[in-house]
Amino acid sequence: MTIASSNVASQIVKQTHSDVGTVHFFNHLAVVEFNEGTHIDIKAVRKTLNDLIDYYGYSKPFGIIANRVNSYSISLLDVKDARAALPNLTAYGIVSYNSATRMNAEIESSFCEWKDICFNNLYEGLDTIYKRVRRKTA
Repeated sequence: MTIASSNVASQIVKQTHSDVGTVHFFNHLAVVEFNEGTHIDIKAVRKTLNDLIDYYGYSKPFGIIANRVNSYSISLLDVKDARAALPNLTAYGIVSYNSATRMNAEIESSFCEWKDICFNNLYEGLDTIYKRVRRKTA
């Protein structure tokens, strides 16, 4: 399910688009939906990273959910560089909808500093990541 077709779509504050996908901004988290067939590396997500920095700055804690409604590849060696660009990223999650994307998400999680980042549905991901961010701001 895309975030735009969910029952939280009305809470989206801002959206930005790039060649690789769309970022949907909420107050404390962003939902990223990459386009079908794209390859995500540090160069490809530069605009996405800049959009996140423009919105959240360098100090406001926030979370990201990668909503894998499409199939795409990720350069796992660039995950650390992307993470370093976002010092105030306090929670990360991946929503997967089938066994292939779940397997990819689990591989991706081995390159992340967070545990338990894989979710089976959008609402579980939104709820969990939001709570993790709120704990960091309390």
